[in-house]
Amino acid sequence: MAIIKIRNAAIDLDAAEIPNLDTSKITTGTFVADRIDNTSLSNVTALPFSAGTDWQSTIVTGSTLTAVAGKGYWIDTTSNACTITLPASASVGDFIEFSDYARTWGTNEITINQNGLKYQGGTTNPTYNKNGQTINIVYSGVTKGWIPISDDDVANEGDPQPYSVEYLVVAGGGSGGRVDAGGGGAGGLLTNYGSSTITFNPATVYTITIGAGGATQASNGANGNDGNDSVLSGTGISTVTAFGGGGGGAGGAGVAGGSGGGAGSYSSSGGVGTVGQGNNGGAGSAAASSYGGGGGGGAGAVGANGSGSAGGAGGDGLSNAITGSAIYYAGGGGGFANDADANAGAGGNGGGGRGADDGTSIPVGSGTANTGGGGGGTAYTNSGAGGSGVIILRMPTENYTGITTGAPTITTDSAYTIIKFTGSGTYTG
Repeated sequence: MAIIKIRNAAIDLDAAEIPNLDTSKITTGTFVADRIDNTSLSNVTALPFSAGTDWQSTIVTGSTLTAVAGKGYWIDTTSNACTITLPASASVGDFIEFSDYARTWGTNEITINQNGLKYQGGTTNPTYNKNGQTINIVYSGVTKGWIPISDDDVANEGDPQPYSVEYLVVAGGGSGGRVDAGGGGAGGLLTNYGSSTITFNPATVYTITIGAGGATQASNGANGNDGNDSVLSGTGISTVTAFGGGGGGAGGAGVAGGSGGGAGSYSSSGGVGTVGQGNNGGAGSAAASSYGGGGGGGAGAVGANGSGSAGGAGGDGLSNAITGSAIYYAGGGGGFANDADANAGAGGNGGGGRGADDGTSIPVGSGTANTGGGGGGTAYTNSGAGGSGVIILRMPTENYTGITTGAPTITTDSAYTIIKFTGSGTYTG
């Protein structure tokens, strides 16, 4: 072992002792001749030194905490869960620690709000819910962000995970026929709200196609135009396709579709609806010279038959509360009435348009936009157009990415985010 001698404010080492020094402990600098003295020491750069974690003396019992780099926090969730917001910016090597003060995280978990930075490369706010956990996170840079170097947990917290989604898919409604015609059938309606879910995967693009309603019919004696399909599709899910509503018949049978169009006068054949999506249209009046058209089918009920000179009402749609409020969608269009006494068929509840009467005192109604309602049938005026469809997605707010195209309307209902597409677009999981 070398002996360090202190003499005249200098530290002398014999020449034979210098080779025994552990030079890895000196980051910069050189020896002067064969000794370390004040001149040599002035050339040596000090090694980095960390003061360690600055543990806070105040126990965190609130529902929120804004964390600061370099500090440690005791988190007591005895009474409530706690959301911890990380710094909005960080430098490589910044660290923060959190510890379960009362061993209650298993009852009331903590959620880490990433505040715009990644967490183990992910963008989903991580949660910790095991009693007695201590988490030590260090910022690694923009690619992976905050990384736990100790969290007593093997889960890849913060990495985006698959999540459950509910949907409502409604197609465009059919338009009514022209001349003694039936009402248009409603667009098909498919939903898993309140009964089941599908699974969306992270970084996956889901395509939303909104079906247009059938265009108004301007040609005498022509059936109404069919509505267009609405489609939800994407990798990893079964494509959900709601079929467009059938057009109303003009002096003949209604057209098949998501819901079938109502028949024109003298026809007993309403259009056939698709099982699981809608219902049949109503029959036309069989009475001679009466000409009452049948109502278009709705998602919840068949269209009513024409009766004498009166038009049949459109079938009602279905109520759905996926947005947080109960709303009817996919009502059928009303049939034409050969009558000037306001006996045209009413539109079905859910956006169905009213049929016209012969005296045109009651003008024909079109299906309401973004309900999938069918249009009303007419005599010698243009028929009612079908209403366009809609697609609505409902998911836990903590999973909502905010990445959309097509300008959907975004709302919230309790802990859920609702995305309402009234035009085609995409959502990225």
